[in-house]
This record gives sequence, C-alpha cells and structure tokens, in this order.
Amino acid sequence: MRRTILIAAAVAAGALTSAAAQDLTVGVSWSNFQEERWKTDEAAIKAALSEAGAEYISTDAQSSSSKQLSDIESLMAQGVDALIVLAQDTKAIGPAVQAAANEGIPIVGYDRLIDDPRAFYLTFDNVEVGRMQASAVLEQAPKGNYVMIKGSPTDPNADFLRSGQQEVLQDAIDAGDVTIIAEAYTDGWLPANAQRNMEQILTANDNAVDAVVASNDGTAGGAVAALSSQGMEGLPVSGQDGDHAALNRIANGTQTVSVWKDARDLGKEAANIAVAMANGTAMSDIEGAAQWTSPDGNELWAKFLTPVPVTRDNLETVVDAGWITVEELCQGVTSPVGPCQP
Repeated sequence: MRRTILIAAAVAAGALTSAAAQDLTVGVSWSNFQEERWKTDEAAIKAALSEAGAEYISTDAQSSSSKQLSDIESLMAQGVDALIVLAQDTKAIGPAVQAAANEGIPIVGYDRLIDDPRAFYLTFDNVEVGRMQASAVLEQAPKGNYVMIKGSPTDPNADFLRSGQQEVLQDAIDAGDVTIIAEAYTDGWLPANAQRNMEQILTANDNAVDAVVASNDGTAGGAVAALSSQGMEGLPVSGQDGDHAALNRIANGTQTVSVWKDARDLGKEAANIAVAMANGTAMSDIEGAAQWTSPDGNELWAKFLTPVPVTRDNLETVVDAGWITVEELCQGVTSPVGPCQP
C-alpha cells in the first residue's frame, strides 16, 4: 500500500535518497499562493521529492484558516505519513495538529511557527531578518519619523520581525533621533491592506514621514505605492523575500533592502525533513536541529536558515545565484547600479 506524506507548507532538512522516499506521496497544505515566493518554495519541494522518486500533492487554503483545517483533513484521509503546514493562523491550526498526532503523523511547520512541541519548526531566523531590515533603513535615515508596517496579526513571524527591528532602532529612539510615529499590522500580509494603512498614516501625519520599515516585499510594495501617490518616492523602505518586483524596486531606488530568504533552500530542507520524519527519524536527530523556546514557553525542535540582505550594493548576489535575470532586475533602470548598466 502506497504511503503518503502531507507537507502543509513546512519542510525540513536532511538528504533525500531514493531509498528513503520510495513509494511516498507528499502533500502540502499551503495557506495561500498570493505571495510570489510560495511558488518558488513549491517548485523546490517538488524538485527534491521528484528526484527522490516521491509523489507530491497539495492544497491551497486561500487565506482561510477554516479551509486549511478541512484541507488537512482531506490530505490525511488520503493516508498521509507526514504533514508540512504553512499555517494561515498559528492558533487556529491546533485541531489539525491534534488530529495528526492522533494518527501518528509527523508535522513540519513551514516558515511560520506552529507553537506545539509535536511540530518541527523550519524557517529562516526571522528576528535576524527584522534586524537586517531596520539596519538598512537606519543607515539611510539615521534621524526622522519612522512608520512600521507589520505583517499579519495571525502570523507569529510578524512579531518576531518587529522585535528584531526594535532591537536595532532602540538606541536611536532613546537618543531622540528616531521617532516611531505609527505602526500597523497588515491583515493577511496583503499589499492592498499595507497600502491603505500607509495612506491613512500619511494623511494623519501630514506626510511627515522619513522612513518605512515594512516587514515583507508585499507590504513594502503597498507602502511604496502610497508614497508614490504623494510624490515621496525614494524614502528608505525595507522588505523581505527577494520578490522580483522588490528587487527591481531596489535597482530603481524606490526600495532600500529586501532580506533574501532563498526559498529554494527552505523547500529542499522541508522535503528532506518530511521524508526523514515519515521514515521514523526523531525530530532531535534531524541534521541541524536544535531545541528552541517559543514566546509562549514551549520547547520545540527547530532549524533556522540564514537570510541575506540585498541592497543596491550587492544586487549581483541574486543574479549570480540564478534567483533573477538581469533583464528582470534592471527593467526601467536609467542609471548604472550593480549589474544594471543602461
């Protein structure tokens, strides 16, 4: 009888071998596909599993926590041996974790925390991502009024990022050089929501804004759109994920930094870990795993990959890595920067 792995948007590490993955089917429960990067993550998972001879199946919760629960139930009904979950809501996912545990199905929490010791946590170091974002913006705007465009209130990463940002900005705040005049969560990480928040903040503060620390490239795009409508292009703005549109904004000077989290590495790690756990490997024996204490005090096994900040000074990094083509990166660029030579 064929065995099945459910990858609910969470994958881990370890080398996939044909022997380990033989006759496995992998299912992924994605929270959504609205962000450009998830398609890259998916491709990496598919490629790693295909190379190992495993099958891949998936569902898209379309940003609905209730749909994600039914998606996971459906995947489990197909006889999955492991779950990888990109959780839409870290708290609402609880019943799925319990159901999987009842069936002895291992879970990998992909990129977003599932705050339960029964789930392996695989992500990039999001506190460090926040530090990198704030550092790049602070270098460009060492003084002034700051706006913090945060992530979704249902995603723990939003607060991990915000804590890292605060660490970097605190000294400048204490010195009176930086003032955080407004901050807002972005429901669903949707760029349209970020743009609306930014527009309202600009109106409330008579456009007296000098810098924007946005928590991902989608929210950065929303913030940039709001700034552009007021003729304020070029203010320091942060992001993350290395979205192609964001990297192009960096080349054109309308975004300062995108902290690049190579989704190809994360996807491969996830596939490897899912296969290992499906074959009985304990979370503590996953290569690179370490115990980590969540904000709620739960002890989890986790693995954190290292992000890379991309600015106008090192645009070659993403081109050399094959992440983006020169043509995509340099579209609309009129002055020489990095690999862009009009």
